[in-house]
Amino acid sequence: MGLLQLLKSQFLSHLLICYVFLVSGIIINLLQLCTLPVWLLSKQLFRRINIRLAYCISSQMVAALEWWSGTECTLYTDPKSYPLYGNENAIVVLNHSFEIDFLCGWTFCERFGVLGSSKVLAKKELAYVPVIGWMWYFLEIVFCKRNWEQDRRTVAQGLQNLHDYPENFWFLLYCEGTRFTPKKHQISMQVAESKGLAKLKYHLLPRTKGFWVTVQNLRGTAAAVYDSTLNFRNNETPTLLGILHGKKYHADLYVRRIPLELIPEDEAECAAWLHKLYQEKDAFQEQYSQTGRYPAPVVSPPRRPWSLINWLFWSCLLLYPLGLLLAQLISSGSMLTIFTSVALCSAASLGVRWMIGQTEINKGSSYGNKERVEIKKEKQESC
Repeated sequence: MGLLQLLKSQFLSHLLICYVFLVSGIIINLLQLCTLPVWLLSKQLFRRINIRLAYCISSQMVAALEWWSGTECTLYTDPKSYPLYGNENAIVVLNHSFEIDFLCGWTFCERFGVLGSSKVLAKKELAYVPVIGWMWYFLEIVFCKRNWEQDRRTVAQGLQNLHDYPENFWFLLYCEGTRFTPKKHQISMQVAESKGLAKLKYHLLPRTKGFWVTVQNLRGTAAAVYDSTLNFRNNETPTLLGILHGKKYHADLYVRRIPLELIPEDEAECAAWLHKLYQEKDAFQEQYSQTGRYPAPVVSPPRRPWSLINWLFWSCLLLYPLGLLLAQLISSGSMLTIFTSVALCSAASLGVRWMIGQTEINKGSSYGNKERVEIKKEKQESC
C-alpha cells in the first residue's frame, strides 16, 4: 500500500472530508436562504445564483469520486448525439442497481456542465435532510410522496415551473422507483407475471405513470430522453464508503439519445413504450455481462477541473481555522474542553455515517416490497 493510499484509508482523513462537506454545506444552505428576497426582484437571477451555490455542494461529492477515489467513467454513445449533451434540456432515465449510481449520474452531469442545474424526482422526506435536501429545495427539485393520487398534481406543477428555467438542465429519473435487490426483483417479476408483462433479468418493472407525467409536462422544454444504463467492470459493487476509503472503480455508462417526439403522448401507449425500453435495457445488460462492453463507440468526455478547485477552496477555507482551534485546545490543557471537542467530533462522525448509510442497498426503502401484498389481494379477488 502506497503512502497516498494509506492516507486515504485513515479515519482522520474521512472525518476531515466529511467536516468540510457538512460545514460548507450548511454555510451554502444559509447563503441560499439569504437569496429568497432576490426571488421577489428577479426569479431568473435567483435561479442562476442557486445553480452555482448548489454546484458548490454537489461537486464536492463528484470530486471525491473522480479525484479522491480516482474512479474512471467510460461513456458509450452515438458520436452524432455527443455534441448535443449539455446543450439541451433532457430527461435522463437511469437504472437503479448500485449504491453510488446517483453519484455516477452527477458525474455525467458534471462532464457536460449541467451539474448545478440538474434535477431529480425525489421522495418528500429528503427535503428535510440538511445540506443535500435543503439545497434541492432551493433548486426547485420536484418532490413526491409516492402516492399517485397526491403526487399527480404536485409533480405536474413542479415540472411546469421548469418551462422558463434560464439554463440547460437534465431531469434525472429512476423509473424503477426503488433500488434493485433480489427480493424486490422477485416481487416485481411476480407482478409482471400477473399482468402478462415480459420479465426482466437485471431491472425492476418501470413505474410508467411518473414517466408519462414527466414527459407530458416537459414537452416543448426538454428535447430528448437520454436512456442511460450503468455497470461496473469486474462485477464490482461500489459503495460510498469505498469511495471515501479511496477505492478506485471503473464505471461504464451507455447512453442513447431518443428525441422526445418519438415517445407516444397517449398514457397507455407511453407505458407500453417504456416497458419495451426496459426490455432493451435488459438486453444491453445481458450483452455487457457476456462481452464486457455496450453496443456503441467509446467517447471520453474529459474531467473538468472545477469540482476539484471548488473542493480545495472549501478545504483551505475551513481546515485552517480548524487547525488553529485544535492547536489552542491542545495548548490550553483543559480536559473538559478536549473532552467536549472529542464528543462533538464523534457525534459528527456518527451523523455522517448515518447519512452514508442511507445510500446502502441493505438499508434502502421498502418501496416495492408492498407489491407482494397487492399480488395476494389480486389472487384473493380472483378466487
